[in-house]
Amino acid sequence: MLDILQTVVITVFTLGVLVSVHEYGHFWVARRCGVKVLRFSVGFGKPLYTWHGKDGVEYVIAGIPLGGYVKMLDEREAPVAAEEQHMAFNRASPKARIAIAAAGPLANFALAILVYWLVFLNGVNGVAPIIEEIEAGSLAERAGLEVGQEIVTVDGEATPTWEALQLQLLERIGESGLLTLGVKNDGSDIVAQRRVELDRWMQGAEEPNPVQELGVTLYTPKIVPKVADVVAGSAAERAGLQAGDLVVAVDGETMTSWQQWVEVVRASPEVAMTMTVNRGGELMSLELTPERRVDEDGVATGFVGVSVAPPQWPEAMQRTQHYGVVGAAVAAGQRTWQMTSFTLESIKKMLMGLLSPKNLSGPITIAKVASSSAQYGVVAWLSFLGLLSVSLAVLNLLPIPILDGGHIVYALIEWATGRPVTEQVQAWANQVGLALVVSVMVFALYNDVLRL
Repeated sequence: MLDILQTVVITVFTLGVLVSVHEYGHFWVARRCGVKVLRFSVGFGKPLYTWHGKDGVEYVIAGIPLGGYVKMLDEREAPVAAEEQHMAFNRASPKARIAIAAAGPLANFALAILVYWLVFLNGVNGVAPIIEEIEAGSLAERAGLEVGQEIVTVDGEATPTWEALQLQLLERIGESGLLTLGVKNDGSDIVAQRRVELDRWMQGAEEPNPVQELGVTLYTPKIVPKVADVVAGSAAERAGLQAGDLVVAVDGETMTSWQQWVEVVRASPEVAMTMTVNRGGELMSLELTPERRVDEDGVATGFVGVSVAPPQWPEAMQRTQHYGVVGAAVAAGQRTWQMTSFTLESIKKMLMGLLSPKNLSGPITIAKVASSSAQYGVVAWLSFLGLLSVSLAVLNLLPIPILDGGHIVYALIEWATGRPVTEQVQAWANQVGLALVVSVMVFALYNDVLRL
């Protein structure tokens, strides 16, 4: 229950930041263009809290945190007194309406640059993508990649960390042609180029994993079955397990990894087992009976109540990039542009059928990722916030009626022709746009439910 509450709070806060910044962009520019703002709402639906500012604007926090709006004086929505008609949105010049519509997405781009700047200012940590295994007959084997090599570039772009490698490879989803990988051997500075022939690579993949699709397993340190903490009152505590114990064997079977021990425990609910542990160099024998737990599907598994000691990465594999104030700003701008380009390219590939529409995510996935990223710390949450902010900006700039991009198109047509788009045409287009947006949202929510 506490986890659900935490997820809800983090999600509402995350969406609240995105929506507030977006709508404030519209609000700030509208007022400077001489357009009167009537209401500033964060959220849709029934107002939870309302107040009126000294500026005469009604500020609202509503119950559905999946958006917001800035309501401006507009003769198309209600009669406007003659003395205020010059402040109506519909009377503003096309250039002013373009500026007002574009201000929301631009504010989200600015937020992305700000949060990425904070991320880079803090320093970026990661681990080098070094090949541990290569699948027989895979793209990687045919290209001549070897175990122990580090993948340092993809198509000429540096890949100092796992994250950088994944992002560069994801940009090639659905494409055909040559993929160029720069690799180097341990202790060498010579970068060799290896070429992989792609043919609509990962087209239609619902959960694309580009490194795996290459046939590569990246090195990770082995997680030994060493206990970090023991839950009070658990089966492990009753058996006498202590923090620091290394599980050597269970019923005579040697335990070489944490995962192996977990699998044995999960497969043995309420089954007594004899464990051999190494405690401070001394071997000891303990009797352990895992507790029985039943999951949502009715499957019973064993549980003992311990946590694992985190693995230690070799120092030579650790990558830390430090930035000064200016360097972080440059890197933030580059990351924002990279994510913008990636989002647009993903939309294009989805429309062309090169990327599965099942990769669309809705509020449930956003909630889960927001919560998990927050658990990894502020920096991880900021990175996710930056990605969401870029996505919100790009999607709102699409030339779809009811979105900011649609309003920009209307204003551009009026600017070019000298005549506004008729209200009848706008009303019809808005209905089509609304149907399209709602359909996409429902489909994204459907994908979310399938992932549960």
